[in-house]
Amino acid sequence: MRTIPRILAALTCGLALTAPTPAAHATTQNLRDPHACRDDDGAVEPGFTCWTLTVPLDHSGRTPGTLDLQAGTADGPAKPKGTLLFLTGGPGQEGVALLQRIAGRMPEVFKQYRLVMLDQRGTGPLGAVDCPAMQAQVSGSDSTPATPEAVAECSHLLGDRARFYGSDQSVGDFEDLRRALGVDTMTVDGVSYGSFTAARYAIAHPRNVAKLVMDSVVPHHWTVAGDLNLVGLTAQPRVLRDACRSAPACAFDPAQDLAALVRRRTPADGLTLFGAVVGYEFIDPTYRSPDPIPGSGLPGDIIDAMHKVVAGDTSRLDAIEAVLTPADGTPAGQLSAGLHAATICDDLRFPWGTSATPSNLRHSYLGQLTLPESATWPYTQAVALAQSSVRTCLRWPAEPPNSNPSGRLPDLPTLILAGDHDLSTPLEWAEQELAVSPPSTTLVIVKGAAHSIQNREQGQTGRTALTTFLLN
Repeated sequence: MRTIPRILAALTCGLALTAPTPAAHATTQNLRDPHACRDDDGAVEPGFTCWTLTVPLDHSGRTPGTLDLQAGTADGPAKPKGTLLFLTGGPGQEGVALLQRIAGRMPEVFKQYRLVMLDQRGTGPLGAVDCPAMQAQVSGSDSTPATPEAVAECSHLLGDRARFYGSDQSVGDFEDLRRALGVDTMTVDGVSYGSFTAARYAIAHPRNVAKLVMDSVVPHHWTVAGDLNLVGLTAQPRVLRDACRSAPACAFDPAQDLAALVRRRTPADGLTLFGAVVGYEFIDPTYRSPDPIPGSGLPGDIIDAMHKVVAGDTSRLDAIEAVLTPADGTPAGQLSAGLHAATICDDLRFPWGTSATPSNLRHSYLGQLTLPESATWPYTQAVALAQSSVRTCLRWPAEPPNSNPSGRLPDLPTLILAGDHDLSTPLEWAEQELAVSPPSTTLVIVKGAAHSIQNREQGQTGRTALTTFLLN
């Protein structure tokens, strides 16, 4: 649900644009401190104005306090199709620094829509949650857990405010943003974790959503299987076998190779391998290119690299795992590991129940869990239980849980985008969300594509479908 490691982002996604400070949008209300929007290199993003939006710390009103969030809006007159709120992933990823990149990927759409993005609470330059030890250890990883000491430091730094970084509060922020913009409805478009918050906003405020787009879907209802990422573990054989069908076809079963390697490793090292396979999709969605980013020196063909390990040669897989280390140096302002922990520990549903379960009871519940081999293969139960969502939240202080709506999505025009080579948010999750979406919902599966169709699709299939959906 999070982003490519920093070195790879620089190679594949970087933008550096400069321009004069843009003019304010004439109809913006209740937003203050207009200023230039800037990307991660500090360059001005032309055509956009950034603002400060002050929101309640607690949208229920029971706890006083406020937070300042940065919002970015496209300049110019009102657009004929209205406002499109684009929600980023993580949880923990910034938003505003990506305005120019998103606009550049879909220029036809943003001739008709006013693009708005938000640094969600706990992210971005105004208020990123910064837990130094956790950030240093796992800044670029969904799966790798921080040490117990880093988790303790982070929960101590957040203190009583930790419980206000769940998705329910973010949904309240989106509604405050809509009111501040002075619009009756917004089209809401979310990628990865952003698809989750987009769906949650649509459930909470269906009359305020014109259209809903979910790209690289995280289902809006959490289960224990979701916490353990069982779909993510078991989707890898499908994707790797599909990759092996492309010419020249593999003369071996990559899933069997993967299972063999996992069983040679400790659970922690098995989890490292899981993270490497998932992270590799951002380098090469075919999983087999010998030179995935020409001239970069990055090692290629992770499928063959794993096959060579079975035969005794670990060199290439070692090099791939070294590149995909979770400690990638990403600063908290770009991708906050602390915010990620605070949100998932509030939102998810665990083998021990919810975040309200007393910490001293959680280990006993976890110890009673037994999964069939088929639930985790080619991985093991031990690898599943080594993941960050389990290990971090096992130690996180008890606090009231976020809501977990289980019903259908509201009857809104809805589009779902998925890549069949996505292992961060597998196709199976998109199919799961389709089953509870309005009957008119379209699921567009992009063959050979990995995570985030709108940001990273190499062809046009998904973005053409999106443009048609949004402009018709």
